[in-house]
Amino acid sequence: MKAAYCFVFIIGIAVPASAYIDPGTGSMLFSLLTGLAVTAFFFLKNLIIALKSRFLSRGTASLQTQRTDKERIIMYSEGRQYWNVFKPIAEALDRRGVDAAFYTSDPDDPALSFRSSHVHPRYIGKGNAAYRCLNFLEADICLMTTPGLDVFQLKRSPGVGHYAHILHAVTDAVFYRLFGLDYFDSVLLTGDYQKQDIRTLEQKRGLPEKQLVTVGCTYLDSLSEHAVRATGKRGCGLASRTVLVAPSWGASALLSRYGIKLLEPLAKSSFHVIIRPHPQTMLVEKKLVEPLRAALAPYSNVEWNFDADNGAVLSRADILISDFSGVIFDFAFLFNRPVVYPFYTFDARPYDLSDIEREAWTFRAIREIGVPLDENLFENIDSALDAVIEKATHTAVREKLQRLKDESWMYQGEAGERVADFLFSVCAAASSERKVPAAS
Repeated sequence: MKAAYCFVFIIGIAVPASAYIDPGTGSMLFSLLTGLAVTAFFFLKNLIIALKSRFLSRGTASLQTQRTDKERIIMYSEGRQYWNVFKPIAEALDRRGVDAAFYTSDPDDPALSFRSSHVHPRYIGKGNAAYRCLNFLEADICLMTTPGLDVFQLKRSPGVGHYAHILHAVTDAVFYRLFGLDYFDSVLLTGDYQKQDIRTLEQKRGLPEKQLVTVGCTYLDSLSEHAVRATGKRGCGLASRTVLVAPSWGASALLSRYGIKLLEPLAKSSFHVIIRPHPQTMLVEKKLVEPLRAALAPYSNVEWNFDADNGAVLSRADILISDFSGVIFDFAFLFNRPVVYPFYTFDARPYDLSDIEREAWTFRAIREIGVPLDENLFENIDSALDAVIEKATHTAVREKLQRLKDESWMYQGEAGERVADFLFSVCAAASSERKVPAAS
């Protein structure tokens, strides 16, 4: 076992570390060597257990049954922005007195300050340091928001009985990069509508069926607390209205497609403007953001927001400008305020969506929730946004919004408990399996 750890340590030195677990940009060499090390580690461990069982414990159950419950449940988070996803789950487990480990790759993750007798947070490092830990996990179940299991560096550990992915937005499950969910044992959904596309991918790719469990949205349950507490403060200084620009990331997203062409007219408008880039933009598209910040620096009504939690900034806005980002649903569902989206074309080729023939639910929903904004209106952005804000009070708009909310955010306020139920059921099944006497 020590030799295996040593081997992985050497790999970690040889391969440059990354600050973000991104399966699309991972190192193939690291993936290969780590896979060999993990295989060697568990082969040697199982061999030692088998020898001990044969020579020291004849007539007794396997030594593997002696493992404590401390690490039966492991939750893993890439960073502080996902604490809203895990917080209701951690609270539910703590209330039930169920032990769980919470691993994070962010030293500033609020989870590290979570006080609990049963949920134990731990910082495991970033990039390759995180992989070294995750690829050697031992648990009945590992729950994560990170996609791409077993695609590049993030490997299935032979010591984990079940891998579960929890969706953290009420958008289609196929908006991940290719093969994002293929190798999980289960996916926890926000609404039943997300099942169809996952089943389609399984059939097309010859994959075994995963457990698909609709639990609701822990993330929105958390943010709803902000909506209740929000004071409704809007604007800043002399401005009476606030517009929030919160796009997704990538070539199809708003900042890449329009950039200063949209942001400068906004800066010259009578609105207070908050620009909130997607967290991934700040990791892989910094060269896109830096010139925009420099160009808008002279405008006192423009602020940039990089908070891990978006609840506070959402509550301040009168209107949202976005693209295909899940923040559209956060804003509309929680605050019942209007959304505008400039026209865009979405390149589905890098995503699982490319293997789905029907139109994504997300695109259909955005058309119902939001109002398209032609770029010819950018120079007259004041009146265009004012017209949308006035129309948002219409009953028909609110009825559409409520229907989509009920469809995509099921079991509102119950998600943490429902996820805890699922985790407990997986552990109970694993316990039953361990009670079966080992073959002689």
